[in-house]
Amino acid sequence: MPPETRPPILRATLSTDYAVIATWINNAQACARWAGPQLPYPFASADLPALLAKPQAHDLVLIDAKEDVVGFAQFWQRDERRTHLGRIIVSPAARSLGYGRLLCEQLMRHAVAETGLPALSLRVYRDNEGALHLYRQLGFIAVENDSSEEVLAMEYQV
Repeated sequence: MPPETRPPILRATLSTDYAVIATWINNAQACARWAGPQLPYPFASADLPALLAKPQAHDLVLIDAKEDVVGFAQFWQRDERRTHLGRIIVSPAARSLGYGRLLCEQLMRHAVAETGLPALSLRVYRDNEGALHLYRQLGFIAVENDSSEEVLAMEYQV
């Protein structure tokens, strides 16, 4: 298949990818909403792999037909039955083009194949209507007893 028609694919994050991802975060609020309050802003892109490190986490990027990085996400085993999907982000230039759906679909398949666990979990800000809509379309359901006023916990049963 010619590269210009190859569908976007998920691959392991390379050290050079973090510099691209760092450009997508342009203020402290965006940083906290994406990666949580423990990630300082501003940060040096060279420090991003260490700042995002979690035990047993898998860092993945979605690359388009031109091999440009258009999305990033992580997953890790949350407990004995759940794999957590986190730090999901699509390049601002690639938003509203379907890359979020592709990233999440491939991330879900990869996480299930890698861990074999029966459930996936994630957290999303309640005011992030686009992400909420996508996650519901993908089959995630709200878990209110694990949520806060600001952040909704969601789960998907494999």
